[in-house]
Amino acid sequence: MIGQDVIARFTALLGEKRVVTDADDIAPWVSDWRGRYHGAAAAILQPESTGQVAAAVRLAADLGVPLVPQGGNTSMVGGATPPADGSALILSLRRMNHIRNLSPHDNLAVCEAGVILSNLHDAAAAVGRRFPLSLGAKGSATIGGLISTNAGGTQVLRHGTMRALVEGIEAVLPDGGIFHGLDALKKDNRGYDIKQLLIGAEGTLGIVTAAALRLVPAIAARAVGWIGVSSPADALALLRLCEAHLGDSVEGFEVIADDGLGHVLSHVPGTRCPIATRTPWHVLVEVDHGDPRDPTPADRLESALADALEQGLAVDAAIAANEAQAEAFWRIRESLSESERAQGPALQYDISVPVARMPAFMIEAAAAAERAFPGTTASSFGHLGDGNVHFHVRAPRGTTDGPAWIAAEGQAINSFVHDAVVAAGGSISAEHGIGQMKRAELGRLSSPARLHALRAVKAAFDPQGIMNPDKLIPRPEEG
Repeated sequence: MIGQDVIARFTALLGEKRVVTDADDIAPWVSDWRGRYHGAAAAILQPESTGQVAAAVRLAADLGVPLVPQGGNTSMVGGATPPADGSALILSLRRMNHIRNLSPHDNLAVCEAGVILSNLHDAAAAVGRRFPLSLGAKGSATIGGLISTNAGGTQVLRHGTMRALVEGIEAVLPDGGIFHGLDALKKDNRGYDIKQLLIGAEGTLGIVTAAALRLVPAIAARAVGWIGVSSPADALALLRLCEAHLGDSVEGFEVIADDGLGHVLSHVPGTRCPIATRTPWHVLVEVDHGDPRDPTPADRLESALADALEQGLAVDAAIAANEAQAEAFWRIRESLSESERAQGPALQYDISVPVARMPAFMIEAAAAAERAFPGTTASSFGHLGDGNVHFHVRAPRGTTDGPAWIAAEGQAINSFVHDAVVAAGGSISAEHGIGQMKRAELGRLSSPARLHALRAVKAAFDPQGIMNPDKLIPRPEEG
C-alpha cells in the first residue's frame, strides 16, 4: 500500500483539489463496471492539463509508483482497474474534458482525453459533421480510453476502428516527457509511428492526453432495414449484394440470432420484431448518405432487398418508415447485451475471425460448445461485415450461482472457445482489448515472436514498469 508521505508529495505537486483520498469517493473507481475485478488505491490523481499529467508521471517515475490511467472506467476486460494490493495510484483524465478545436473545414476535432464520446457527437453535429464511431457506452466512455483500447463499434464496416480515425496524438510517456503529435500530417516518415504504438496499448506505454480525430459529413439521409434470413451464410451473401447495389454507403451490418432477439423482446418493454416472420437469423442494415443531393437511400435499399428476396437470400424484410422506427430497430441491437445478462450467468467473448469463415464459425463453434459443455447454450451476434461477433456461452438453465459456475467451468470454456477462434485464424480480442481478463490467454496462444515483440516494446518505453501494471502484457509464467 502506498504511504501517506507519497500522497503528500503528489498533493504538494498538484494541489489538494486534484488528489482524491476519501475512500467513499475512490470506491466507484476501483472496480470494473461488470463487477468482476476489484482493486484498491490510496488516491486518485485528477490533473487538469497535459503539463500536470507530465509532472505527475515524472514524480511517479522518481518514486517508482505505478499509475493506472482511467477515463470512463467502461473497460470490458478489467483494463482500468488498479491492483488489489493498493500498490498503484489511479490517474484520472476526466477533468481534461475540453474540445480544443473543431474545424468543419479541416474535418478535424482536437479533443482532450476526458471528452465523453456522446459530447463529441453533439459538438460535431452542431457544425454539420459527425465522428463516425459509436457504441453502447457512448454516454460515459472517453476519448482517451477509446484510443487506448482501439475501440470499434457499429460503424467499423465503413469507417474503421479508432485506429483509422485518429490523425494525431498528444501523450505523456513513462519518463514524463510529452509526445507532441497532434499535427494531422498525411505523410510523415520519421521512423516508427509512435501514434500507432500508443493506440491500442491500453495505457501500458504512456498516457494519451489529447487527439486529433477525423470527422465526416453529417448524415443527410439514412435508411435502416431489418431482414430475416435462414443462416449466417445467407447474411454474408446479403451483405455482398448490398455492397454491389449501394457501394460504400453501407454504414452498419449487424447479424442477430433469433434467440437473442427473443431475449430482447421478453426483457425490454415496447420492443417488437420488425418483420412478420420469425427466422433463425436476423440482419440489421443501415445505409447512409452525406450528400444532400442524394437523399433517397431507402429507394436504393429497397431495390437491393427486392433482389435478395428474389434470390432467396432473405425470407422477409422491412425498411423503417421514419426515424422513430429506425431508432426502434437499433434499440433491439443495442439491448442485446443487457437482455442476455438478464437470462442468467454467461461467459461473453469478443472475437474476430476472417469474414469468409465467420458464418461457419457462428454455427459450428456454438454447436461444439454445447456438446462439450452439456446444458449450456451458445450463440453470437454482432458486426458480421468486419468479422467481429460477440460469442456467448450461457450457463445451464436454472443455474442460480453464477460466480460458482464461472469458477467451476469458466477456464475450460475460455480455453475451448479461444482454441476454436485461433484454429479459425482469428483473434481472441476484436475490440475490447486484453486488459487483465485475457492476459494469460494471450500468453498461452501467442507465438514466441509476438510475445517477445510485445515485451520488448513495453521494456523500451517503460523500463520501470509503472504504466498500468499487469495489463495486456503476459507475465513470464503465462507464455
